[in-house]
Amino acid sequence: MASKQTQRLKAKERFNTARRLEGEYTHQLRTLTEYVDHIVRVGINVNMTEQELNSARYRVEAMLTQYSEALKPWATQTAERIVMRVHKVDENEWIQIGRQMGRALRKELQDAPTGLVTRSFMAENVKLITSLPLDAAQRVHEMTLNGITEGTRASEIARKILETGKVTKSRAMLIARTEVSRTATGLTRARALHIGSEVYYWRTSGDATVRESHKVMNGRIIRWDTEPEVEPGKHYHAGCFPNCRCYPEPILDDI
Repeated sequence: MASKQTQRLKAKERFNTARRLEGEYTHQLRTLTEYVDHIVRVGINVNMTEQELNSARYRVEAMLTQYSEALKPWATQTAERIVMRVHKVDENEWIQIGRQMGRALRKELQDAPTGLVTRSFMAENVKLITSLPLDAAQRVHEMTLNGITEGTRASEIARKILETGKVTKSRAMLIARTEVSRTATGLTRARALHIGSEVYYWRTSGDATVRESHKVMNGRIIRWDTEPEVEPGKHYHAGCFPNCRCYPEPILDDI
């Protein structure tokens, strides 16, 4: 097991790298969220009557749905760029680990089936990116219908709808934070299992923002084939929960 000082340095390095990649991902999604906000603000205003508002929401929903479809090529490029950056970081970490292995294991590590994993995460991220305008459209739909059904004034409904851009931005940031960490864990798992490592140490980022339930997990040995119950009813691996900064440290002692 690595010393506590080594663990802290590794956690800090991974945390800083993750923050840089998350920042890049968030920056890429910023234009998307700004355009979602633009569509909503062009289509909705607080001076509309209830009838005008109900008609306007159809146009806004249609525009947001069309935008989601038009986003696919850009979303594919963005997801590929981010996932491959995470792939490169993970690969470099394993190169350092590989220097301590025998030649046979180093060769086996090079043949790890990470291609399937990267393609899977790319597809999932494309779906997440293109879902942002669709979720915004659904929010506009629900805000309008629920408000009218409850007898809320049209101006108040409109004010809530106009917060859609802010909600979309917040969700985009959550996607960036979560997907970078989740992809990194997925790639580490693929390489570890390929060379015969069946377990890992759960490691936290070691800072003040670590959840209490994750502090309890720190240092525990986890099997790759079984997601641990970290909180009641919540099963997931290190780094695979929204906003989680934890990471898996593969155990290679018996390889």
